[in-house]
Amino acid sequence: MFDIVGKRYWYYLISALVVVPGLISLILFGLNFSIDFTGGSILELQFHASGVVQPAQLKELFGEYGLGDTMVQSSTENVFLIRSKMLDAETKRQIKEDIEERFGAFTELRFESVGPAVGGEVQQRAFVVVGMAAVAILIYISFAFRHVMNPVRYGACAIIAMIHDILIVIGLASIFGVLRGWEVDALFLTAVLTVMGYSVHDSIVVFDRVRENSRRYAGRPIEEIVNHSIIQTLDRSINTQLTVIFTLFALLLFGGVTIRNFVLTLMIGVISGTYSSIFNASPLLVEWERRPDLLLYALSFVIPPLGLIIGIYLAFRGSGRSQPWAKGCLLAALAGAVSIASLFLLRGILFS
Repeated sequence: MFDIVGKRYWYYLISALVVVPGLISLILFGLNFSIDFTGGSILELQFHASGVVQPAQLKELFGEYGLGDTMVQSSTENVFLIRSKMLDAETKRQIKEDIEERFGAFTELRFESVGPAVGGEVQQRAFVVVGMAAVAILIYISFAFRHVMNPVRYGACAIIAMIHDILIVIGLASIFGVLRGWEVDALFLTAVLTVMGYSVHDSIVVFDRVRENSRRYAGRPIEEIVNHSIIQTLDRSINTQLTVIFTLFALLLFGGVTIRNFVLTLMIGVISGTYSSIFNASPLLVEWERRPDLLLYALSFVIPPLGLIIGIYLAFRGSGRSQPWAKGCLLAALAGAVSIASLFLLRGILFS
């Protein structure tokens, strides 16, 4: 039988090798937000003749005017929805004349401009939505596993695995934004929320088997119970993933350029979600049981404010056991804060 739990530190290392470059890119370069978040113009056109133009052709035409980040979506009855950066009256007139010359007559159904203030509000709400979803998931899982010992651990481990998947998706979006000009739009937010649901769903499947085996094999080591549970659900997880991947791969090949980034984001998230539920979430239960100090130090390094709060709390508890943990959390939080501050300083130097 595969000893997945016994080799968990190798899987943590693999996760770190994927997550850390994305985090560095996110801090140094940020995300390449689309007009959904930064503001811009929306132009809706209906062509009189059918089949005369494709979304990729309109995107290429706008690129000739320095608007390469334009998004084009096609609809029924030859209607195309075009999102671009803010268009002034003269640029809009020239583009419309060029479109009519190349693809024939059309009717302008709508033209709207979204200001930066509105885009910023949408961006803030996006972060709030993701945060609220994480809190709701934590509460639900803790309630669903209320009949086992330490049910909050199940919810916390699922949230940690979910954050792992979100960081991978967002980090790779940042890297692709630098290398390929990818933009983060409303569809990207939809993909992130979908990945969150998929990640938690896959983790719950394994956790549910852990709960059953904990009763069936009471008294056995936690490592053995968790590892046996992972092996029992491994076939199901792989089959589910392959089914989704095949569907997404078909969409990636034949779905068109307008949804390509969305589909690829989902593919990355689904693969990461399956990996994290097997190799991160479940082994974290064992880690929490055997070496909770290491888990606290890692969280303190990644989230320095949390490490500072935990460290101060443990320091004032006064027990002999908590004092080394308090020192470790504070040192880890300090190291994490210094690392993050150094990256922001480097960002300031690069963009100064």
